[in-house]
Amino acid sequence: MKNHLVVALAYDGLCTFEFGCTVEVFALERPELGVDWYDFAVCAAEPGPIRAAGGIVVSAPYAPALLERAATIVIPGWRNADEAPPPALLALLRAAHARGARLCSICSGVFVLAAAGVLDGLRATTHWRYADRLARRYPAIQVLPDDLYVDAGQVITSAGSAAGLDMLLHLVRRDHGARIGNLVAQRLVVAPHREGGQAQYLPRPMAHDEKGRLTRLMDWVRVHPAEPHTVASMALRAAMSARTLQRHFHDATGFGALEWLIRERVAIVKDLLENPALPLAQVAERAGFASEASLRHHFRRLAATTPGAYRRQFARTA
Repeated sequence: MKNHLVVALAYDGLCTFEFGCTVEVFALERPELGVDWYDFAVCAAEPGPIRAAGGIVVSAPYAPALLERAATIVIPGWRNADEAPPPALLALLRAAHARGARLCSICSGVFVLAAAGVLDGLRATTHWRYADRLARRYPAIQVLPDDLYVDAGQVITSAGSAAGLDMLLHLVRRDHGARIGNLVAQRLVVAPHREGGQAQYLPRPMAHDEKGRLTRLMDWVRVHPAEPHTVASMALRAAMSARTLQRHFHDATGFGALEWLIRERVAIVKDLLENPALPLAQVAERAGFASEASLRHHFRRLAATTPGAYRRQFARTA
């Protein structure tokens, strides 16, 4: 990651929150983490004044030509999903993609990547309000309207503004491993990884007491992942019927109770694998998997790699 240049685009009508999240994650120096952090710069996507949401004016120090050197390019939400981006900018993005740069969008920023043609044949997401419009306008893109973010390898897209922060932390985890990603999330005072999709944030009434019981259950399970949890045992602890528990898990996370539990356990495995001295059997036991085989199956399914490959990439070498 040494000298990995992250460039954020700025443009007239800039989405301040999404731009600020990008600056917060990549621009701050983080010597306490003990890893080679990113270089960061901001370039103007177009000439003229850059007026941002909230009445502020941004001065971008670099011209679009900086994209020719960027390793990662982040596009905050585009100012108007129905407005075509500048052709010169699209040409630079296509050139960056061709040489292997990583392209990332937040919310309606996906329309810039779509206009550049770099999403054709790939999966992508955007804010649920824009998903149908994106799918109609660009039928070559497989739009996943419920995902918080979609990692298609070289191109990563995210949903509404706050989901951009989920994606940015995902990039940190992908580059530096779960431990570093968790530390950055701690400093931001946010969850390292949110489960579920956008559907959980659409209006769905839930009694306050029931919501509190589910939250307390989830917190308890996270502290006791090695317990032999079942739907019945979790329902009993939450003082709900199994059917009610499943319904609330789907509403809150987009998953059933057991799938949520497996994903929590895989997240724990990622943390544990960064300790190179911990045998895989102990990793499985601490995370609550019944066997190494079960751990390997679910880890490959959710992390798209093997525990051994993940450990070789991210194990601490202190």
